[in-house]
Amino acid sequence: MMEDMKIVGVDEAGRGPLAGPVAVGLVCAAHDFSFRRSFPKLNDSKQLSEAVRERLFERLEKYVALGKVKYAVLMRSAQEIDERGIAVVIREAIEEGLGSLLIPGEGKVWLDGALSAPAVYEQETVIGGDGKIPAIMLASIAAKVVRDRHMRTLHEVHSLYGFDAHKGYGTKAHFEAIRTHGICDIHRKTFVHV
Repeated sequence: MMEDMKIVGVDEAGRGPLAGPVAVGLVCAAHDFSFRRSFPKLNDSKQLSEAVRERLFERLEKYVALGKVKYAVLMRSAQEIDERGIAVVIREAIEEGLGSLLIPGEGKVWLDGALSAPAVYEQETVIGGDGKIPAIMLASIAAKVVRDRHMRTLHEVHSLYGFDAHKGYGTKAHFEAIRTHGICDIHRKTFVHV
């Protein structure tokens, strides 16, 4: 029955940083849910300020409380990335997240970029989907906000590196901190080339 069908948007945040986890965000709603009406200013997370992302994420949590939307953000650590590869851990996180949100045959999965879901799901991958498909946009925001909050927490333990500012990305300040202090346990050893 069409009225019971769902859509799920999927995106990741933190594929490229030198440190910290990668986060996979998934957002699930009824096929006729109006993301744009419910989430003013919805856009690709990279096009939004941190404050706007935070407000949209808080709104997402309100819609979850109302039972209108469900979401999941799954993180995979730097150690897991180093041991098994980033593509593998992202694929595993997508499979786990979908398993908690959608029964195969009960909806369609929209994925950003080169991401894919297990073959049992109806799915479509859209290049630049985080700027085109509202469900992917919201998944992107969820992944980014949860990961950024986690990096600020990690900064409290590893304050020499400035994770609260650059979130683990390869900025000039981050490379200088690595040269001065070496790498720490949340660095992706396979990504750091100083």
